[in-house]
This record gives sequence, C-alpha cells and structure tokens, in this order.
Amino acid sequence: MSTPHGLETSHSKSTLVMALGALGVVYGDIGTSPLYAVKECFHGLHAIELTTANVMGVLSLIFWSLTVVITVKYVSFILRADNKGEGGMFALLELLPAKKLGAKTVAVTMLLGLCGASLLCGEAVITPAISVLSAMEGLEVATNQAGPLVVPLTLIILLGLFMVQKHGTAGIGRVFGPVMIVWFLVIGGLGLAQIIAHPDVLLALNPVHAVDFFARNHFHGILVLGSVVLCITGGEALYADMGHFGKRAIRMSWLFYAYPGLLLNYFGQGAGLIASPSIVANPFYGIVPMAFVFPMVALSTMATIIASQAMISGVFSLIRQAVQLGYFPRVRIVHTSHHMEGQIYIPEINTMLMWACIALVLIFKESSRLAAAYGIAVTATMTITSCLYFLVATKRWNWPVWKAAPMLALFLSFDLSFFGSNLLKIFDGGWIPVVIATGIVACMSTWKAGRAALSRVLSAGAVPLELFLDDVAAKKPHRAKGAAVFLSVSPTGTPVTLLHFFKHTKMLHEKVVILSIQSSSDPYSNLGQNLSISCLGEGFYRVIATYGFMQTPDVPQILDFARSAGLEADPADTTFFLGRESLFTTGRSHLPGWRKRLFEFMSRNSRPASSYFNIPPGRVMEIGVQVEL
Repeated sequence: MSTPHGLETSHSKSTLVMALGALGVVYGDIGTSPLYAVKECFHGLHAIELTTANVMGVLSLIFWSLTVVITVKYVSFILRADNKGEGGMFALLELLPAKKLGAKTVAVTMLLGLCGASLLCGEAVITPAISVLSAMEGLEVATNQAGPLVVPLTLIILLGLFMVQKHGTAGIGRVFGPVMIVWFLVIGGLGLAQIIAHPDVLLALNPVHAVDFFARNHFHGILVLGSVVLCITGGEALYADMGHFGKRAIRMSWLFYAYPGLLLNYFGQGAGLIASPSIVANPFYGIVPMAFVFPMVALSTMATIIASQAMISGVFSLIRQAVQLGYFPRVRIVHTSHHMEGQIYIPEINTMLMWACIALVLIFKESSRLAAAYGIAVTATMTITSCLYFLVATKRWNWPVWKAAPMLALFLSFDLSFFGSNLLKIFDGGWIPVVIATGIVACMSTWKAGRAALSRVLSAGAVPLELFLDDVAAKKPHRAKGAAVFLSVSPTGTPVTLLHFFKHTKMLHEKVVILSIQSSSDPYSNLGQNLSISCLGEGFYRVIATYGFMQTPDVPQILDFARSAGLEADPADTTFFLGRESLFTTGRSHLPGWRKRLFEFMSRNSRPASSYFNIPPGRVMEIGVQVEL
C-alpha cells in the first residue's frame, strides 16, 4: 500500500526540521572539537614533531576514528538500542534482561553503568571549561595583547551560561540549529579552501598513513593518540539525545552535514600546517583569514556555549533518571517548558557544575593543559557502552556470539586503544574525571544500598495491612471528615507513618489513601493506563502509580486520575502525611560505617518529598520516625 504524497512530504519535512535541531543539541560537543583536537597533537603537552608524515598520520587517525567510532559504532549500531525511543546509559541498562544474566552479572553491569553515567558527569564539567577557553584563545591569534583577557572572559561567559539555566533552554534552543548550520558551513568552507590549495592532503584517507605513524613514532605515537581522541568527544550525545530527535534525524544530520563539515575542517587544518608550520600554536584559527578572526571568535563562542548547554542539559536528564531509579536522593526538578517533558532545570546540580567549571578554568588557565583531563572520561564511557551493547545484543536480541563478537572486537580495538593512551596522562589532569566519577559512583551506590537497608529495617517492624484493618473494624475509631493520603515506598503492608499517626491520635479520616509510586523500566509511562486503585474496605484505598524513568512524579496529577477513575477525594479537604526518617548509624545493617555516614548525610540534605512530588506544602503533615541502620 503506497503512502499518500502529502503525508510523505509532511514526514520528510518533520524529519528535516528534527535533523536541523539535532545539529545544535546532539553535535554541539563533537562539532566544536576542531577548536583543540589537531592543536593538541602538535602543540599540546605531548605534542609530536610537526612533519608532513606526522600530519598525514594524525589526519588518517582522525578520519578513521570519526568513521569507525561515530559513523559505524554509534550511528549504525548503538542507535539501534532504543528503550521505547530513548537512549543513554540508564536506558541501555534497563534493556538488559536481568533473568538471563544472573545476579552477579547484573551487579557488575549495574556498576559499569553507574561508572559510565558518572564519567559523563565528569565530562560535563570539563566540556564547558575547555570549549569556551579554546574559543577565547582565538583572541591571542588576533592580537598578542589579548592574552590576559582570555581567562576573565571565559569566566564571565561560564557564569552567564549557568545563570540563565533557570530560564530553560526553550529560548536559546530556537537558535541552536541555525547557529550550528552556520558553524559547520563556515568551518567546512575554511577547510575546503585549504584542501583545494593542497589536495595531496586527501591521501591521508589511506589507513597506511595511520599505521606508518605508529611505526615511526612508537611510544610517542601512542601518547598522541590520547589527543586524537578529542575529535570524537561528544559521541555519547548521539545516543543520549535519541529520544529528543529520533534515530532518522540524528543519522541524517551526521551523514549529510556534521560529518562532512568536520572532515573538511580537520583536513584543512592539516593542509594549513603543512603549508604554514607557523600556525601550529592554533591551527584552527590559523586557517582563518586575519580579517575574519574576530567574527570567528564570536561564532566559536556561540558554538561552544551550545556545546556546553547540551552537556549541562544532559546531566540534568541523567540525574533525574538516577533519582527515579533509586540511585540518587531527591533534588528539586524545575520544568522549564509546558510542552517538552525533557526540558528541566536542577538548581543544586547547576550550582555544583558551575563552581567545578570555574575551578578548572582558574587551575589550568589553558585549554592545552585541560585537554589531558578530557580523554579518560570519554574513552571509558565509550568502552562501557560497547560492553553493555554486546550484552543487549546477545541476551535480549538473541544474536549468536559469532555474529556479535566481531562487532565488539572492532569497537573495543578503538575504545581500548584510546583509553590506554589516555591512562598515560593520568598525572597530567586525567585524574580529574576519575575523582569526580569515583565520588559520584560512591554516592549513587551508597544511596541505593542505603535505601535498601532502610527498607529492610522498616519492613521488619511492618504490620500486615489486613491485621491493621481488622483492628480498625474492631475498635471503630473516630473518623474525621476529609481524606488522608499516606505515601508508602512499599506497595504492600501498612505504612509506618499511618501506624504512628493512629497510635498517637486514636483517629482516622473518612477516606485513607495509601499511595505508592513506582518506577518502570520504560522511559515514559501513560499514567492513565498504569494506575492501580484497590478498595480495601473500612474506607481504605491502595493506589499504585507507575512512572517512567524519564518522568517526574506528580501527586496532585495522580489524585486527579484517581478521581476520574471513581475515587472521591476533595483536593481542598485532603491532607498528605509524609514520613521524615531520623537516621542513626548505630544499627546492625551490613553497610560499612563510612557508607552509613554518607547515606545519613545525603538523606538529611535531600529535598523534602513534598517538593519533589509537587504536593501543596500547606496540606502536608510530617511524622518523624527514628531508624537505626
């Protein structure tokens, strides 16, 4: 059956619009890599000698890295692993079939996933700092007197970037695509002009030049490989942002726009270096005509702001997923758009990112010194993604090992080579993302383990709801007018807050709703179809609401759906009862002492449930519970 021409045209236009939007959000990071990737190979901490053979070798490595890692691995394969249209580390983890893997394998994969997610947070700290610094360093090409202004201007731009986050990305998002269209056209055009003047540089497409590079430079060549990896930073964004634009749009914008633009600029920089070795200090701006350096600095600054914005938004999304999946304490999540579920702002995370970026700029002061810190986070995350994708392919899609193993071997041959070369830079700044990721993994795993331990302690003293209802029926306590909603983590048993309330007041409300909110393995959940309401008798109801891990629970919204399903509860006459646990680390749980103290600190500083669940603060009563872990 043929598709109507009108519908086909409409679909094509929609895909084109999404593809243009993807240029700004998805390719902001990798799109600004030409600012520093080639420069670090010939003018960084581990720079190689500037010879024609070395330039050809580096260009060959860049071409095959972009082709195999981005075009083949991510665009062709990784994008297939969509979780109901969503991508990213947590979405990939949720695709793993736990029953087929076994408890030990699941534990290992979850740890790998947490490491990958944490390394992405480390990358998000470095990206704004190195990107904006690189753009500002173009001023030094225009005039030697601009050197002292680079760091102050970088700090001003970063402060402005983080301060406008509370207004959302909707406004700046409208210019993301157009600015990046101009960016790729300009950098591609600048590179093409150099290639036309020196076409021999295209011989670097032959992988023999890459092999010869290592044969001639040996160990030094491996060190330079740690700088080459900068050309593929941002590759994870292709997968993480799949839910915003779709696979078709992301593939189209890469193959027909970003990929050619990047290759033209990289080869143009190589041609410029061979023709004019004096531009080695900054080959990106070195191929820009002097009259256009200042406009190029302005365009580069806008492009790096977009790249930074994409990473910051990605961290907000990642943290929300972690909260929903039980790996992070509640934080304040502000929705900045009435139309886009994914546009959120998390004040606490924004503040931490801001100060971390400012600290990096003040400590390192130059993009070259900061570049060494970049590679480890990128390559480790890519390695983890390859391994998890292999498990999804073999265990969920039932690919035979003989089919999946060559794919994994190809991916890891690049991932592990890049990762190994960056490990050699651990003392040059590579320790930064490792320290950041280690701290985040410790917090996430401790929160998950602490919540499990707390649940076991509370469950040990829980009273079956049937026994409680029998007691209510026998004692017939006074019933106050209105409804009471008790939030409960467990969908079974009697909430501790309800037991304490009844014990101390000897009364109940006319309607008592026990509400449990669960997270599913799907990114989005239709609340109307995933809301369970059970009448338990004696005016008691159990409501279980299921949200996707990309959504933020909303209790008033849940009660609206419950009322439409027949549960009568006047919002103006409803009181919400929440538990407030006071934790003590003197209990018998198996958590180490340091994890108990960390969990207690995180629990004490997490956002109140009323704020996270959007419960009207004037209708909340909190009941304190002391718990020994």
